[in-house]
Amino acid sequence: MPGKTIAKAPGRICLFGEHQDFLHLAVIACPIDLYITVSGSPRTDTRFCISMPDVDDSDEFDAFAEIPYRCDLDFIRAATNVVRRHGIDISTGYDCIIEGEIPINAGTSSSSALVVSWVQFLLATQNGHSAHDAATIARLAYQAEVPEFNAPGGMMDHYASAMGGLLYIDCADPITVERLPAVLDGFVLGNTGVHKDNNAILLESRQATTRGIQTLEERIPGFDLRTTQLQQAEPHLAAMEPNVARRVRANMINRDICGQARQVLSSESPDRARLGELLYRHQEQLRDGIGVSHPKLDELIDAAMDAGALGGKLNGSGGGGCMFAYAPGKQQEVREAIRAAGGEAYIVSVSPGARAHSDTCPQLDGSCEQLDGSSEQLDGSCPQLDGAAR
Repeated sequence: MPGKTIAKAPGRICLFGEHQDFLHLAVIACPIDLYITVSGSPRTDTRFCISMPDVDDSDEFDAFAEIPYRCDLDFIRAATNVVRRHGIDISTGYDCIIEGEIPINAGTSSSSALVVSWVQFLLATQNGHSAHDAATIARLAYQAEVPEFNAPGGMMDHYASAMGGLLYIDCADPITVERLPAVLDGFVLGNTGVHKDNNAILLESRQATTRGIQTLEERIPGFDLRTTQLQQAEPHLAAMEPNVARRVRANMINRDICGQARQVLSSESPDRARLGELLYRHQEQLRDGIGVSHPKLDELIDAAMDAGALGGKLNGSGGGGCMFAYAPGKQQEVREAIRAAGGEAYIVSVSPGARAHSDTCPQLDGSCEQLDGSSEQLDGSCPQLDGAAR
């Protein structure tokens, strides 16, 4: 009988490319050292008994067949079904506890970390040789959280959480992931405490932007969102509905900002001031162009900048939830400034990604398998993106 198994997956911050993975554009993201942790001990049957004390919830189900969903976004059951459909025989049930440190529904990918940690747990306990395959974990987690519920989300969160480190993720088809060499510290996460409807925000962003892109494709021969310059699109944007035009314009500007940031982060010792400037320019487009900031987010970002942060932006879909500041050497001051402005604040570091450990399976120790070299094209096609990044 196998022993106790622990799997954990981190939340993430999106440095660049917010609201862009659903457009098949690139993002730059990294996981942070706030985790969802699954710990479980085996049973003698196929039943899973799961306690989730942080959200005062529990669940029980038999895993030998397709599991019905209790509600929309029933992620644990969905991930179990997706893993089984992937060909993994779930032959042993577990008594599990799921606990977390990540702010919930606040833009820091608590739901994706939950799904990644659960997929990691299932692969570690039912099919241990796949437990270190970060790309497989990310793909399965994405399938369970987004297509399974026809949700408007992207795949940045799952790859960042599963793979760890600072990543440039090109969400073209097929997806490619490049590990950036920059060594970063000085991040402070701030939670406004303002609740938001992630899916509604993402759906509105997706629909308006997609409508504008379709118009440009009709009016500009050879239009390619990945390469066409904003200057060429401007005359046509001027003729569009203003709400649509400003979103498309902001996304094209953010596309270029992400490319500039990639160059900055290609050095192990990046230009900190330049990085901070690019972060804040990205925030300006999210606030004024895409229109997904919130007065409380703006207040916390301003407080962080006044306290010495080099840059900052909202984190996730926007509309509330979290922001983060880039404040190397000023983390304590920025944390206190965010708290003084009414937010919760956490000094965070870049995480190595999801990991699993079993009492009787030492090969599971450590983090998921990392990418060899600077970049890797992942096997298979990129699952169809059906929304924007959370």
